[in-house]
Amino acid sequence: MRVAGVRLIRFNALCLVTAGVALVGCSRIPGRPGPGPEVVRPDEILDFATLYKRNCAACHGENGRNGAAISLANPTYLAVVGEDNLRETAAKGVSGRLMPPFAKSAGGMLTDQQINVLAHGIMQQWSSPDVAAGFSLPPYRAMLPGDVTRGQQAFGEFCARCHGAAGEGSAADAKSGAGKIGSIVDASYLALISDQGLRCITIAGRPDEGMPDWRTDAAQPMTDQQITDIVAWLASKRSANPGQPYATQP
Repeated sequence: MRVAGVRLIRFNALCLVTAGVALVGCSRIPGRPGPGPEVVRPDEILDFATLYKRNCAACHGENGRNGAAISLANPTYLAVVGEDNLRETAAKGVSGRLMPPFAKSAGGMLTDQQINVLAHGIMQQWSSPDVAAGFSLPPYRAMLPGDVTRGQQAFGEFCARCHGAAGEGSAADAKSGAGKIGSIVDASYLALISDQGLRCITIAGRPDEGMPDWRTDAAQPMTDQQITDIVAWLASKRSANPGQPYATQP
């Protein structure tokens, strides 16, 4: 009888513990599903920092600069391009160039809402309303036809001091501390960048590389026509078949 009583006491205690766990700690039992998904679906991620890191940082740089592609952390560029053009470029990409489309409607992986988060976040993170400082910003897209001959002349006036008379680049200067500047008429480089990309860099510069914007270091800033002409001259240097030629067959 005594043994049976001890067993009964132990059984009752076990029941009480089990009931307590059921009432208090059920939600924390290992293996029990939580109220929501343990892993957020990719198309439900709406955090700008996460979206930028996963989709943009590899080309545009971790903090919007020092990447292979144009700096997004450049207030002048953002003032020129605007949020609508950012959204369109992120969604549709740039045909024939390295910028792919990211919107699902264009074959990418992001929803329209995620594209909006990226475009708006970039503007919030790195734009500045006073970046033009009293100057009139050139338009994002060319409004005038370009002239190759005038473009060569304008390039010589505004760009040749750093990029070389023919755009071939310049060697490092130990005296001034300036680093080597590569060729911007290289066939492979021109094959990878669009006319719009050339225009954007000419207007916005590359502050992360020490390149000034359209206001330049000259007495007068470039005009819209001069920018358009310079881009036309650079585009005229494109090769139909860039890169290393195939070996000639005997």
